[in-house]
Amino acid sequence: MSRLWDKGTPLDERVLAYSAGEDYVLDERLVAYDVRASIAHAEMLAAQGLLSGPDLTQLRDALQALGAAHARGEWHVQLADEDGQTALERGLTERLGALGGRIHLGRSRNDQVLTALRLYLRDASDALAGQTGQMSAALERLIARQGSVELPGYTHMQQAMPSSVALWAGGFAAELCDDAEGIRAVRRRLDRNPLGSAAGYGTPGLPLDRARTTRALGFAETQEPVTAVQLSRGKAEAQLLFELSLLMQDLSRLASDLLLFYTAEFAFIELPDAFTTGSSIMPQKRNPDVLELSRGRAATLLACLTEALVICAKLPSGYQRDLQLLKFPLFRGIDIAGQTLGILAAAVDALRFTPERIRIDPRVHAASQAYALVLKEGIPFREAYRRIAQQLAGKE
Repeated sequence: MSRLWDKGTPLDERVLAYSAGEDYVLDERLVAYDVRASIAHAEMLAAQGLLSGPDLTQLRDALQALGAAHARGEWHVQLADEDGQTALERGLTERLGALGGRIHLGRSRNDQVLTALRLYLRDASDALAGQTGQMSAALERLIARQGSVELPGYTHMQQAMPSSVALWAGGFAAELCDDAEGIRAVRRRLDRNPLGSAAGYGTPGLPLDRARTTRALGFAETQEPVTAVQLSRGKAEAQLLFELSLLMQDLSRLASDLLLFYTAEFAFIELPDAFTTGSSIMPQKRNPDVLELSRGRAATLLACLTEALVICAKLPSGYQRDLQLLKFPLFRGIDIAGQTLGILAAAVDALRFTPERIRIDPRVHAASQAYALVLKEGIPFREAYRRIAQQLAGKE
């Protein structure tokens, strides 16, 4: 099979398997975006007189047909293709012959894949921010159902201050809204059009109109200079993974609280059987596996972030094949965050706090009693603090 870089010499199949890795599988999610960017590129070539009107019509129709067929599952990127870009051009040449190869004028695989990736990441980050908002909304629904239920507030794992379901859930809901804002902030780096930068040094002598593809693809700006494009790779990816790591930390802490609340010793909450699993040996057991795995997968996101950062850490300027390796931690992080948000939102909607089982130490009101003493007698807080402490110790 001819590849975009093929010069007619045979390739050791072991090299193909190692260098393509799982890229051909990962590129499946980029095909629709590659089709969209390819159409914009072809329309720009035609507008610049580098492609005839009839050729543009055939290419556009073929690209749309290939995209629709892929969406229906009628074809997939194969290892022999090496990547999604080759698979798409192969489909074009099978349909249009030599005309299919004309679309590659003025671009490289480097800017082609990065354009598709940024288009995908814009949608993915919007979806994740939306899911984060939905998770926050699930907590707000919990507050509407049971917000008045009293809880002990903990510091150092000890009952410390009076709290409630509204206070507990509201804190997480607010932080999730903050996480959603952080995810949306990644858009600044994703909204730069790399198409037309080719292999990183532009297309000298070729009259491309990069501003046209910027408008067609809805980017906020054209990335300039062309040498900045490859230097920017990994930044938006790492920033998104960083924001998702912060999100997963919040979800992990939420899960950790709920796991504690679900223990027999606490028994603050109930979970329906549909959200717990059984034991293979103990008939009485119901296990909150979803919460445990949500807690554990925060570590996976941190590992994805670390992998993305280290891949780019010591690369020289220009394109390096190492950058291909960003897709695996990036896509894995996106998928895990999305799955965790979905299952935890459903779990929060399903759980119920059990006020009849919640025991609160009366001493959690000690700070409030000290405040009341300050207001009543006008004494310094430290004096009120000592007096309340002595009362609680039975010394007064």
